[in-house]
Amino acid sequence: MWSRGTPANPAAGDITPAVLAIGRSDFPEVLIDTLRRQADVGHCMVFALSRAGAVDCLLDAGNIPIGGDLGAAYAGQFHESDPNRDVLFETEGGAPIMLPSFAPRMYGARYRKIFFLDSGIVDKCATAIWTGDTCFYVNFYRITAQGRFSDAERVRLQTIAPAIGASVARHFQQASTATPDQNLAALFATRAPLSALTPREQEVCRRILLGFSSEAISQALGISLHSTLTYRKRAYQRLGISSQNELFSIVLRLLASPRGLN
Repeated sequence: MWSRGTPANPAAGDITPAVLAIGRSDFPEVLIDTLRRQADVGHCMVFALSRAGAVDCLLDAGNIPIGGDLGAAYAGQFHESDPNRDVLFETEGGAPIMLPSFAPRMYGARYRKIFFLDSGIVDKCATAIWTGDTCFYVNFYRITAQGRFSDAERVRLQTIAPAIGASVARHFQQASTATPDQNLAALFATRAPLSALTPREQEVCRRILLGFSSEAISQALGISLHSTLTYRKRAYQRLGISSQNELFSIVLRLLASPRGLN
């Protein structure tokens, strides 16, 4: 089971549900629930922008009734009027991008009316990440009833944005039938330092990340509890860590790095 202690990296630990939902059909619901807990985000929309000019709305979840219409309008033509567009397309590589703070004056009159006045949006934060020729553009909104993001909430979003963006990108790169364990297995097989673990150490660590107790891991793998604890100890020693929170931090760091999304 997960430790009841305070995580070494609270921001990383708090987005655990969204990371584990990657590849699942309920990812949008888990993502918005996670964002609400973190910074009272009202609505989240994700767009995929290609360097060739194509734009798609991939995710629309939250408390804006006309969110679907806004997503279609943005993908259809209004992306060309987005003041953040130049920032997105001037960025090279796969480093996480945190977009400038929202200010109504950044937007043209028609854009401002449709996307903010008519919809009740009063504030937004946004992050993005490029994977190859595709930019995953993740937007976080607050509506009139919520008011604007506080300074603390904005800082919180900036802290978790790289891992959230990476999780969104990986989700939409995965087949919809992929399971969390399949996602973790791929990461353990290809990325250092996780790939340096023995196959059995990887199996134990993957199940730790999925929330299995030591007893449940033993039963699933058909080994003794003593063996499970030994494999866990050896894996932690190889990784230079001492807790599952540190193990999770390694996974989130790899997800947030460009190579983790190829």
